[in-house]
Amino acid sequence: MTDLVVKSNRLVQALQTLTLSETRLLQLAIVDARETGQGLSTDEPLELDALRYAKAFNVSPDAAYLALIEAEDSLFKRQFTITNEDGTLTKSRWIQDANYRKGEGRILVTLTRVVIEHVTKIDGFEQYFTSYHLKKTADFKSVYAVRLYELLMQWKSVGKTPVYELNKFRSQLGIGVNEYTRMEAFKRRVLDIAVDQINEFSDITVKYEQHKKGRSISGFSFSFKPKKATIRSIETNRDLNTTDLFSRMTDKQRYLFATKLSELPEMGKYSQGTESYPQFAIRIAEMLQDSEKFKELFPYLQKVGFASA
Repeated sequence: MTDLVVKSNRLVQALQTLTLSETRLLQLAIVDARETGQGLSTDEPLELDALRYAKAFNVSPDAAYLALIEAEDSLFKRQFTITNEDGTLTKSRWIQDANYRKGEGRILVTLTRVVIEHVTKIDGFEQYFTSYHLKKTADFKSVYAVRLYELLMQWKSVGKTPVYELNKFRSQLGIGVNEYTRMEAFKRRVLDIAVDQINEFSDITVKYEQHKKGRSISGFSFSFKPKKATIRSIETNRDLNTTDLFSRMTDKQRYLFATKLSELPEMGKYSQGTESYPQFAIRIAEMLQDSEKFKELFPYLQKVGFASA
């Protein structure tokens, strides 16, 4: 499995309140639902086990068991609010039922219709979805770091975000109305911790700028870039014959040709489970960001016209 977390941008931007263990369980549910094809129906539960959780997030089996128990009791009650294209709001739960199998270390959860729509109906164009590999957030200890990282990944092609209005930003991070109401506490207990963990554990470095209206802070914007080690590992592994093409491929081209490749019969060996063509295209687009995978897929890219694009 590639452990690729994919959500629509609207779901990433949703107003939500989740604990770290709940967020992690949903990450696993989204990854496994998309990659196995199970759990993509409101009639079919998805099975998650403690050992999978423990391995994914580098925690002990005991901690993983506790996370599953907590999820059965609390995740079912959690709600989020998503903004629709017409500006109206939809409120939904994350899961519609949960069944913890005591003594077996596993839980069966069924995602809600709204969640399923926003993790499966992806049309392959970057502006509509956010994706990242689970391992990029696995070592975060703060749920706010996970949420901030997701918000940043919407803008990974440009490396900077628009200004997030303060009150909405707090809700997107999952902060209650009465929590960290003083700016000093918000920055010290939430924002700075999230930024520090992203800088320490993830594949990017980020910094923020605060914006004011009058004397009060009204919002924050962020700029970020890949860590030098990440850039260096990509550059040193490039094949001389494909270096120029790899470096010249734009994000728009990457998603365009990923869609074409997903429909190529020869690419069938890379397909996983029962994923749809759009889901397969998303994974291919991620593969094309890796120089070695680009080199491996280059003959197929030529076949669908990339070299002459």
